[in-house]
Amino acid sequence: MKIIGVLGDIGSGKSFISKKFNSPVFDADKEVSKIYNNNYSCYKKLNKIFPQTIKQFPISKKELIKVILKSSKNLKKIIKIVHPLVRVEMYKFLKKNKKKKLVVLDIPLILENKLNQKNFILIYINSDAKKIKSKIKKRKNFNKTIYKELKKLQFPLKKKKKLANYIIHNDFKMKNTLKNVKLIKNKILEK
Repeated sequence: MKIIGVLGDIGSGKSFISKKFNSPVFDADKEVSKIYNNNYSCYKKLNKIFPQTIKQFPISKKELIKVILKSSKNLKKIIKIVHPLVRVEMYKFLKKNKKKKLVVLDIPLILENKLNQKNFILIYINSDAKKIKSKIKKRKNFNKTIYKELKKLQFPLKKKKKLANYIIHNDFKMKNTLKNVKLIKNKILEK
């Protein structure tokens, strides 16, 4: 099984491109949502640290946003609780799909949280910064403060790009992106 880890900036198209490999995808953002909705143990831990704000289960995103906006340190506290749970789900996903030729890990902080392994094939999604900003601001729940806090957690983009085995240029035009994904997928499967 070949394991692809997708890297890039917030809003660069990582999730979109991950799906275009037509292989099983581990979507960390979806897993986090499942944890907030289904993991009572996670709720109890967050409630213990933030009893004034995290008051209900399933965990409300509005409550989480309030916690993060109170202090930038709170995001790191949340990550310390949620990240190990995501890691467990990632390993379950890899085990479940071990007979597949190719799987894709769409994990925003894959490098920062030391989830990548030597055998992972890292693909950097290179996108125009102006297009990314314009796209992000149109998101339904965009919050500038939270966006900045998430950016602080990331390695510099130059470092991610340097660590990548492949680069996909995403110009946000479907035809070009699909062509780039197909080329790289073929190269990976040929090795």
